[in-house]
Amino acid sequence: MMNDSDIARILRDSKTIAVVGLSNNRMRASFGVSRFLQRQGYRVIPVNPNETEVLGERAYPSVKDVPDEIDIVNIFRRPSRVPEVVEDALQKRARCIWMQEGVVNHEAAKRAESAGLPVVMDRCILKELARLLS
Repeated sequence: MMNDSDIARILRDSKTIAVVGLSNNRMRASFGVSRFLQRQGYRVIPVNPNETEVLGERAYPSVKDVPDEIDIVNIFRRPSRVPEVVEDALQKRARCIWMQEGVVNHEAAKRAESAGLPVVMDRCILKELARLLS
């Protein structure tokens, strides 16, 4: 598991976050968290096959379709859907997998870690930013 200094370093060193499951529904946690991330200076790239644009950024159907480099793949999906996101992130050569609160998939985490990607699991990126970097 990652310790606080590892998580703080990832947050400090990252610029681009692909948010898997981000939609235009303002009532969803993914929307509020992503808007917060933008306000903190991160570039947020929506990953959702049902959207074309969210928060002023073009949306992509999957992580592997994003043309830009990705520092963090932030996952707002059911745990059963995480393995396919991890595989896409590995193909894309993302630098970190982040599973939001309530998103736990140990097998996918092991797969990412064995490929050299750090994994943060079952933690809210907004709460960790506020706690570690404020």
